[in-house]
Amino acid sequence: MMTLQVDNHGDIPETMRAAVLFGPGDIRVIEKPVPKPGPGEVLVKVAECGMCGTDLKIYDGHFPGTPPYGAFTPGHEWTGTVVALGDTVDELAVGDRVCIEAHHGCGRCENCLAGKYTMCLNYGDSAKGQRASGMTADGGFAEYVVHYASSLYKMADSISFKDAVLITTAGTGLFGLDSAGGYVVGQDVAIFGGGPVGLMTVQLAKQLGAEKVILCDIDQNRLDLGKTLGADHVINSSETDPVKAILDLTGGLGVHLAIDSAGAASIPDLLLHCTRRGGKLLLIAFYAKPVTLDLAKAIREGIQIHTSRGEGGGDVARALHLAEMGRLRCGELVTHEFPLENIADALSIVRSHEGDPIKVAIKF
Repeated sequence: MMTLQVDNHGDIPETMRAAVLFGPGDIRVIEKPVPKPGPGEVLVKVAECGMCGTDLKIYDGHFPGTPPYGAFTPGHEWTGTVVALGDTVDELAVGDRVCIEAHHGCGRCENCLAGKYTMCLNYGDSAKGQRASGMTADGGFAEYVVHYASSLYKMADSISFKDAVLITTAGTGLFGLDSAGGYVVGQDVAIFGGGPVGLMTVQLAKQLGAEKVILCDIDQNRLDLGKTLGADHVINSSETDPVKAILDLTGGLGVHLAIDSAGAASIPDLLLHCTRRGGKLLLIAFYAKPVTLDLAKAIREGIQIHTSRGEGGGDVARALHLAEMGRLRCGELVTHEFPLENIADALSIVRSHEGDPIKVAIKF
């Protein structure tokens, strides 16, 4: 059944404005029917939806598993207000403000049963219940979106919708740290990439007790921001050899954990050469082309290589709790907001970095 909202937002309309992908580089705002939540699902009125590099890959037609052109609405970093409940939902109520975990597994495959729902073996199979909002199912570049209640988290009043866009991003960094063992107390961590994921990971590493957090990027403004967010050292890798600088900062040993949140094909090998013997690499970025890595060195020196995808492990909820405790700075990283009608312009800013954006978002 569908419980219509009764709060001051008014009745739910039959149709909504939504951005639909009609082909590579062709996104249009059209009228679509407002979706209806099924059992275990809720309908959310979207307040804001962030953008990241994954959205560019989807926009360009280079992301696997997306639905057919002409119907699919992207957007996976959305937040908003619950306006209707599907049958069996009692975890949330109409009027709740929520942030999102984009991935929801089928709940029946071997990986899901082991808690690895971002690696669902039925990825892309909506008939079996898998949903990755804005990737394998319609997402948040629309006025309304349906999602599973179990992948939404009610927010305290202290958390704004602008904050919530970055909480999803923080979940990505936290899931990566979790996947690499999570225990960084007293350790040195290097993060390559001062974009939203990297900047949230800087904060997370400090909150988890890292000794030295070192941020590397080619954009000095992002490095300066990283310093205010908790980075102990920043390295402009367009001016300085980052490997030498990191080795100098760590007494020649290298860091315990080196993280790539940027996605340039050259970075993983740089990580390897600034990581100490017995240390770890963590790759949480997507790469546009194959990566060359000195695996012989990794094997000789016992360096472990970890990867993670998205914001699994329940880590959006953990990131939300950190933000509610005042331990994450989120909303100030949203530097550019656009109305839905200007979504192509917003995507262009994400690609070109014109105006030095950190997080670009669609605001309703």
